[in-house]
Amino acid sequence: MKVLVIGGGIAGQAVVEAIRERNRDIELTLACAEPRLPYDRVALSTLLVNGAEPDTLTLRPASWFEDHGVEVLLNTRIDELAGYDRYVVCTGSDALVPPIPGAEHAHVFRSPEDCAALAAAKGRAVVIGGGLLGLEAAYGLASLGCETTVVHLVDRLMERQLDEGAAKLLTPAMEALDVEVLLEANTQEITPEGVRLADRFLPADTVVISVGIRPQVDLARAVGLTVERGIVVDDAMVTSDPRVLAVGECAQHRGVVHGIVAPIHEQAKVAADTICGVASAYTGSIPTAKLKVMGVDLVTAGAPDGARAVVVADDATYRKLVVDGEGRTIGTILLGDTRGAELLMDAVRTGREANDPLALLAEASQATAADLPDSARVCNCHGVCKGEIVEAIRAGGLGSTLEVVNVTRAGAGCGSCKPMVSELLANERGGAAEEATFLCPCRRQTREELAAVVRERELDSVSELSAACGAGRDCGACKPGLSYLVSEIRGNRHREERHARYINDRVHANIQNDGTFSVVPRIRGGVTSADELRRIADVADKYEVPLIKITGGQRIDLLGVKKEQLPAIWEELDMPSGHAYAKAVRTVKTCVGTDFCRFGLGNAMGVGIELERAMEGLYTPHKVKGAVTGCPRNCAEAYVKDIGLVAVEGGWEIYVGGAAGATVRKGDLLATVDTSDEAIRLSLAFLQHYRESAEYLERTYAYIERVGIEPVREAVMADLDGLIERYRIAKAAADPDPWRERHTPVHPKQFAELDSEPELVGPPAEGAR
Repeated sequence: MKVLVIGGGIAGQAVVEAIRERNRDIELTLACAEPRLPYDRVALSTLLVNGAEPDTLTLRPASWFEDHGVEVLLNTRIDELAGYDRYVVCTGSDALVPPIPGAEHAHVFRSPEDCAALAAAKGRAVVIGGGLLGLEAAYGLASLGCETTVVHLVDRLMERQLDEGAAKLLTPAMEALDVEVLLEANTQEITPEGVRLADRFLPADTVVISVGIRPQVDLARAVGLTVERGIVVDDAMVTSDPRVLAVGECAQHRGVVHGIVAPIHEQAKVAADTICGVASAYTGSIPTAKLKVMGVDLVTAGAPDGARAVVVADDATYRKLVVDGEGRTIGTILLGDTRGAELLMDAVRTGREANDPLALLAEASQATAADLPDSARVCNCHGVCKGEIVEAIRAGGLGSTLEVVNVTRAGAGCGSCKPMVSELLANERGGAAEEATFLCPCRRQTREELAAVVRERELDSVSELSAACGAGRDCGACKPGLSYLVSEIRGNRHREERHARYINDRVHANIQNDGTFSVVPRIRGGVTSADELRRIADVADKYEVPLIKITGGQRIDLLGVKKEQLPAIWEELDMPSGHAYAKAVRTVKTCVGTDFCRFGLGNAMGVGIELERAMEGLYTPHKVKGAVTGCPRNCAEAYVKDIGLVAVEGGWEIYVGGAAGATVRKGDLLATVDTSDEAIRLSLAFLQHYRESAEYLERTYAYIERVGIEPVREAVMADLDGLIERYRIAKAAADPDPWRERHTPVHPKQFAELDSEPELVGPPAEGAR
């Protein structure tokens, strides 16, 4: 059987996955109208709020489709149904644009390209529409620094989901996020200068229309399917043509078109059953909503009003449970306090009897993961219930949250359910600590197993490793870890593939919560010069850098830099990268040591600068911070660094595995030596041991606690010369200053506002990256 799935959104992907789970032999083709693989449109607001790259929303990497035998057609619009046995229409919806004069001057909020246009917004912004997407768009614009106003036609925000009481709390909550709200405001006209209301004119540099969706039914009409508001389907998701099914926002089932994610997964499973010849029925979904705005916790399900309701509220929180005349739960609103949301949403879905609604509301406030019924939906983004998660943990012997996320997909969307996933895992493991994660959780492949493949086959890139054993081909989340593994084993003489790196590593700067970046030049040992300070000041003035911050690592951070400004700023600073964005050696903090301090026992600044030069440019499993202090008074805080050198009477002490962040830990004494040269040599040997032995994303303190200082000390001392030799090979091939890419970008859009997946970089010439 040949099946064509039309539409590259969440629905199309869900249908493809559901069919493949049931049948490996069906010939599957997925036609995507956009020039990209299916992505999570629900999470579009993160592109505005966090400045994330569009490819972070991709639901599955290209390798997944190859491995599962799915042909993908990008940039392909289907205008006829021919050549296949069955069709599943998943064309989704378009933004609803009402007939407002001048609407052509406004933006909509439906694609990465829309986000890219809005990301450049400045000055004043007006969002027309106070529903879920409108509020998320408004928050995104406010996060960009725009003076933002929401214009809403009716008397309360999110009127379909909220009652009057909840809406009265939501409005001030949005205003606290610098979003002005105008209710009962009728938009008369949009002009290039702003928005004309019935009673006033709102000046605006940017206008966004977000008043709802319109099912995309052009193809359905063209081929003669029955269309009302959406494509009419029966309980098997079959349209008026028995060859054709429809799923998602384009489908109309029992008179209802759903504009939320959860029904998509329910419909996709039924459609897959139908395609595979299994009797199945979709009977409808309960409408749910979750507002993805930082600082505003809001979850709703079902009806906002009913025969009876109980409300528990104060000035900042609102908890409501609604029941019908027969005492069945039909709705809930949780604002500001979303405890027990999963239990209450399940009660709404199952119509749980609630003779005492207040008691059920109280029960939910105390509910733990163990108290949830198996039917409780934990992940709305992927429609995953508690029972499915628990079964996966038990059947697969899963030992970490990351494994559970990759196996079940719960938490792989917006991520808000990950704490509940972790709680379910802890409950199943009897409270035992999570196990060290697999480097590739989807394939359950450890670091050691993958390292052996790289060594045995002499692989030089992530692509080669993926092709050899499948690592990274299912979800792609482990690719940054695979990149590190390949580079470490090959001594930095590898084929660099930027698409397998985090955004920070692609542009050599640390992305901030508003989508801008920070620039931290290397200031070795915290020692700078008047000339360097002048250049930093001149750059800050010329490029109007919003904030200049002295960091805890004795460096200077320029915050709020736009991506496209990075190359010019690096050029004018004429200082090397401080690697403040990378899983790499960051900095070596120093005190003044014997140069000026009367208590100094060792040359802290000189040793610290030498140590930083020796370590800079090396990537590590996680960030590494160092310090050298001139006496046990510890002014440079060496005891709580990943690598800390302390001058003592007659020599130096080397401490490793210290921490002073969320975890506070004094480092373990690795050794005491007579000279600074010996101290530096041992520090470099430990660094190389950590690079070779720790799990990816495992800090030195976690590694030391897991393995123990004695085994680490023995390993370092026993292979001291070998570790130093391998360190020298890696150091010789490392790039001490990635900012030099300002002269030769890896790809044309590397520093553009809207990045795309870069091409691969060939093998390094003469052993250099």
